[in-house]
Amino acid sequence: MLQPLSRTRIRLAWAIALAVDAIQVPADLTGPMGWFLGAGLDLITMIILWAMLGFHWAFLPSFVTEAVPYLNLAPLWTLAVALATRGRGEVLPSLPPSLPLS
Repeated sequence: MLQPLSRTRIRLAWAIALAVDAIQVPADLTGPMGWFLGAGLDLITMIILWAMLGFHWAFLPSFVTEAVPYLNLAPLWTLAVALATRGRGEVLPSLPPSLPLS
């Protein structure tokens, strides 16, 4: 069973994934320089997300497919974070049932 993640950690991972995908789509359309920028950004993103969320299999295909030109126009980091954080939020303690007022 995977450890629950704090809301802050999940939100930060989503923000990072969305930002990286938003940077990479226009950068990849610029040609080879954009691809090199994207490769370095992918490596940094993978390391940061692994450190924040722990290992998840969804990060490996995202990293590999981002290296293929024009295949990385899809928001794969965002999809990977969605899969990695699914069901791993903090469980809030339930409140005891209130007694009826009479």
